[in-house]
Amino acid sequence: MTSRHRPAPVPTVPRVADASMTLLNEVIRRPLDPGYAMVAERRRSQGDPPRSTPRRVVLLLTAVGLGLATTAATLALRAPEPSVLAARSLLEEQITERTAAVERLREENADRSREIAELQAAVLAAEDTELLERIAADSLVSGAVPVTGPGLRITIKDGPPRAPGDEALSRVQDQDLQILVNGLWAVGAEAIAVDGQRLTSTTAIRSAGSAILVDLVPLSGPYVVEAIGDTQKLHTGLARSSVGTYLSDLTVSWGIGVDISSQSELELPSAARPGLRSASVPLGVPLLGGATQGPVGTGTPTGTVTDEQQDPAGSGG
Repeated sequence: MTSRHRPAPVPTVPRVADASMTLLNEVIRRPLDPGYAMVAERRRSQGDPPRSTPRRVVLLLTAVGLGLATTAATLALRAPEPSVLAARSLLEEQITERTAAVERLREENADRSREIAELQAAVLAAEDTELLERIAADSLVSGAVPVTGPGLRITIKDGPPRAPGDEALSRVQDQDLQILVNGLWAVGAEAIAVDGQRLTSTTAIRSAGSAILVDLVPLSGPYVVEAIGDTQKLHTGLARSSVGTYLSDLTVSWGIGVDISSQSELELPSAARPGLRSASVPLGVPLLGGATQGPVGTGTPTGTVTDEQQDPAGSGG
């Protein structure tokens, strides 16, 4: 195309540098609304005298007084009453005292539990060694006693959201922990704990909103899963199972961090045990040697068993 066939250039109008600030310029150049300016011009044309200085001073003082009164009223409303402060202080003291009392009772319960276990072991060692060995094995399986030994430590942490609205998909969910724990049991784990919470055959891992609960205890990430057992067997079995593939998919698809490390020694606490509140010996059941005969009962087992895990105050005796 020759220059003749090209369209003629369109003349451009030079753009004002502050063209995008028209509103701001209008406010600066004409700070008074046109309506107010019109009324002022009308008063001047009609010969009305301007407002006197004393009147302006009175208006200013009135406005300042109203402002101070409003501020004082607001502060008075927001200031707590002395009775409220006293009640709050009393509640804080009671919370501190009750918390200390609960901790003291927990320590006493732990000491009594150890004493009972020692006395039980001493009595059974003299009466029935086989029964003592069976109780020790059952205590390990049921999580009634703390355990130590080599094993795996698996840390899982939330990943960054891949897209807006995917925050929930990039977080560790209760199902992820369930799959991992079941996989560890399947490859030979002898004891497992999640964030210090020992797992047993009756432990429930579930969610409440965005929180993950282990037997009603809320956990916070990153989540640390510790499993005691043959380290090589656990590591190899987990990698070859479908759980290993599942963990890799969590990392690749959702950016969830998974770190698996071998530990020469892990210490897992005991699980929450049912608290026995009362009991009686049925008729016909002989007492162990060295025991003293107590009050005669009905012969019917009585008492209640509560789960200490569901007792937030830990007051079970």
